[in-house]
Amino acid sequence: MSSVFMNKKTVTVLQGEFQLTSDSNIILSTVLGSCIAACIYDEKTGVGGMNHFLLAQSNGGAASARYGVHAMELLINGLMKKGAERRNLQAKVFGGAKMSVNLSDIGAKNTAFIQSFLRDEGIQCVSSSVGGTSARRVRFHPVSGAAQQTRVQNDQTLENMERAVARPTPAPAPKPAAATGDVMLF
Repeated sequence: MSSVFMNKKTVTVLQGEFQLTSDSNIILSTVLGSCIAACIYDEKTGVGGMNHFLLAQSNGGAASARYGVHAMELLINGLMKKGAERRNLQAKVFGGAKMSVNLSDIGAKNTAFIQSFLRDEGIQCVSSSVGGTSARRVRFHPVSGAAQQTRVQNDQTLENMERAVARPTPAPAPKPAAATGDVMLF
């Protein structure tokens, strides 16, 4: 595990939420299935944040961070209020998995939305891990932009992972990177 993630306070970002910080001792974390987490940061000013949205668009309901457009507006506007400069914003995107063969591919719709949104807004997506059929645990250091992803093993379900996020347990001792399946995205 990279030292950027060690000995830091973890703040969990649940569905329909977003978090912002310029505190270098904070790591943002979430668990995703078909949802998307956009991790956006301005490395020059040292401010960043993460959102976690469920669906690309609402069906005419009230504005909510559960939906892509509103979640992205809240995150970007919040970053700029904290001193980020729009021209310096970079994004890392995670999620968008197809979690059930019996349901429509919500993950693909979410992925198409976020890719289009970032392109239209002129925000560079420097890395992404989207699609597939596995849930992901994502950890993001907003000040530096460092991100880490762990795919959930097939015998674990997204429901179990979300329960673990809701009731955090102490972190296990770090394992060698080759044994954990962690992927560092820079």
